[in-house]
Amino acid sequence: MVKRNAGALKPAVFLDRDGVLTIPEFRDGRSFAPRTLEAFQIYPDAPACVRELKQAGFLVVVVTNQPDVGAGIVAQDVVEEMHVRLRADVPVDDIEVCYETREQATDRRKPGAGMLKDAARRWGIDLGASFMVGDRDSDIEAARRAGCTAVFIDLGYSDAGPTRQAATVSSLREATDWILRRGEPACVSDAGGRHANDHRI
Repeated sequence: MVKRNAGALKPAVFLDRDGVLTIPEFRDGRSFAPRTLEAFQIYPDAPACVRELKQAGFLVVVVTNQPDVGAGIVAQDVVEEMHVRLRADVPVDDIEVCYETREQATDRRKPGAGMLKDAARRWGIDLGASFMVGDRDSDIEAARRAGCTAVFIDLGYSDAGPTRQAATVSSLREATDWILRRGEPACVSDAGGRHANDHRI
């Protein structure tokens, strides 16, 4: 259980969406966000994992890039309906979405830390006591820029994985267990390469 004084900033666990809470589409060794409501599926253990994090005292905030909207491939109302369904099944506190393409990118698009910082201001989050869980290098870099502890879910993509995470796991279940065993952020090197306390589960 995370302990804090009344009125103090709160710790959070930031979660990427696709590949963490929801099942991505796989093509040629890479993952892609689902583009239809029919393809939108939540991992079966995601609701329980989020409940456990909240019971331990963490806020849980989804931070997701959805550039297919900015590119005109998927309608924004389709993504919004996906998030209605996500909230109905998984007790997250908030969902931060960036619709920008790489060419349109501001700091809100990961690897920028804008979504994490916006959520921190809105919810009174202590970024230094928080965690970011994701399946891409951009998630790990966003965590570094925000000052959070990064946990990488390795789904075996063909591109090179990140190196600045505090732990490497294979699922949200393993990430949740790792966070709950610690409760406090691990130190992640800002100089590149794995820190001495980088763990692979």
